[in-house]
Amino acid sequence: MHALKPWHIAVLVVVLILLFGAKRLPDAARSLGRSLRIIKAETKSLADDDRDLAGKADAQAGYQPYPPQQSAPPQQPYQGTVQQPVVDPVQRAREN
Repeated sequence: MHALKPWHIAVLVVVLILLFGAKRLPDAARSLGRSLRIIKAETKSLADDDRDLAGKADAQAGYQPYPPQQSAPPQQPYQGTVQQPVVDPVQRAREN
């Protein structure tokens, strides 16, 4: 019922020739073929990129995080000499 019959194709060809002209049809078909090749190549590269990313994600899944570092032992208080408080030289001069 909805089949494409030979006379449908003939009418389509005649309409295309009338619209575009006999000289432009081969160029249009060539451009369409190039466009389809480009689309095919791009979709293939996108699929390859997805596979590459999935492979990298699988490889990274095997990594283990670094173990936590042990804390440093508590520091002993300083046993050296006690430092005298800093006195402002101007203040010392006023006192003398």
